[in-house]
Amino acid sequence: MKKILLALALVIVAAAGWFFASPLFIDDVVDEAPIAVAAVPTREQVRKMPPEQRTVVMNELMASSAAKSDTVMDEPMNMAMAETPLVVALGNFTDADAIHRGSGKASMYRLPDGSHVLRFEDFAVTNGPALVVLMSSVAEVSSAEDVKAGRYIKLGKLKGNKGNQNYTIPASIDPSHYRSVVIWCDLFDVVFSPATLNAT
Repeated sequence: MKKILLALALVIVAAAGWFFASPLFIDDVVDEAPIAVAAVPTREQVRKMPPEQRTVVMNELMASSAAKSDTVMDEPMNMAMAETPLVVALGNFTDADAIHRGSGKASMYRLPDGSHVLRFEDFAVTNGPALVVLMSSVAEVSSAEDVKAGRYIKLGKLKGNKGNQNYTIPASIDPSHYRSVVIWCDLFDVVFSPATLNAT
């Protein structure tokens, strides 16, 4: 009986020793998958997506962008603009729809050297992916079809979704051929906010 109790005690001590000492000799390897980050697809990748997938990706990216913090610009008029600029066209940004909303003033200036600048003041638009500034030959823009139906030029990436900002119109462009400004999602071809430009 004593031998059995002694053997049992040795087994318990050995088991306890192994329990406490084994972590010193055995590695516990963890290899968790990385957290999935929604990558922004390229324009070409979007074009190749089936319509259902494109809609899902667009909704996810739009929601993600709308939740981001605002990027606020406060660009002053530069010295060339401050001397004797002439306002040649004015417009007000409007909502494209209930989700894509915009407000503020768009002004086109002709500078003393003959160049033109587009300026946004008190501007605000819903955040979105790959937003750019377009000028369109169509006066009343309410859809992507309106933009594509006319002639348009891209002035560049939207600098901020809020605040005052300036966009140089290339010298090779005759601004009188363009009747509106459009904040445009270049990834999914979505109008975020248009502004009809009325000559002054």
